[in-house]
Amino acid sequence: MPDSTRVAVYLDFDNMVISRYDNLHEAGSWRRDNARDHRPGGGDVVDQRLAEAMVDLGAIIDYASSFGTVALTRAYADWSVPANAAYRTQLIDRAVDLVQLFATSGTKNGADIRLSIDAVNDLVDHADLTHVVIVAGDSDYIALAQRCRRMGRFVVGIGVTGSTSRALVAACDEFSDYGDLPGVRTVVPPKKTEVVAPAAAAAKKAPAKKAAAAKKTAPPVVKALTKAEKAQARATELLVRAVRVGAEKSDDGWLQASSVKQQMQRMDSTFKEKSLGYSTFKAFIEAQSDAVEHQSKDNGQLTVRLR
Repeated sequence: MPDSTRVAVYLDFDNMVISRYDNLHEAGSWRRDNARDHRPGGGDVVDQRLAEAMVDLGAIIDYASSFGTVALTRAYADWSVPANAAYRTQLIDRAVDLVQLFATSGTKNGADIRLSIDAVNDLVDHADLTHVVIVAGDSDYIALAQRCRRMGRFVVGIGVTGSTSRALVAACDEFSDYGDLPGVRTVVPPKKTEVVAPAAAAAKKAPAKKAAAAKKTAPPVVKALTKAEKAQARATELLVRAVRVGAEKSDDGWLQASSVKQQMQRMDSTFKEKSLGYSTFKAFIEAQSDAVEHQSKDNGQLTVRLR
């Protein structure tokens, strides 16, 4: 994608969090578990379920950046809710613009109306926006998707299996299931009998010899990474994410190194191979042989793919 493409991302955050939770722990479990108002930290079953259903904002925004430069990202939710406040670090790290929506009746916060109005206003005010990413599976967004397409924008939808309207899928130019996005880990929740079993009960069943041996075992020594090693590790992780996202649009997984670097800088504008000690991006790629493999074409172009 050329640099002229600019992407606006709109997340109905409550919709995604609830849909992901119900998708993993069966329909209606969010309401039954009262997960919305659950305060994490108690180490109970709901804590575990919330952790398993945690939405990866990074994977969503990385995928959006594969269409062009992400110009704005807005998330709509009631951020006073403990389940949403748990995403504080992710939201700050990704510089997401947070829109506060208090529930005006029951649990309905009117995110669909506010999000739709903001999206249309943005497209009118910013003619350079070429792509709109709607992160929600609610049928309430069908009209928004249709409107954006009539305004000449490319519409991308992202939703959760089991809660996505077929009509919304048809209204988008492209639609992806959240679970299929590059980087989203596959979660297989344990059986209910395993989830509810107290840790103390499991410990009592363990043989006494094993418990004694565990006490005698010294904890592993973890070597602290230097500042340079941490920077290198972050760069390698960024490279893997960029190649993984790009591979979704490649037939054989091979990508031009120049497009990979462009994608990396979309994801993290601070990336510079020279600050890591490499004279060229090619030298940086060659040093990442454990993560990616590379080859040079006859015309001298360097191509990369995940190992």
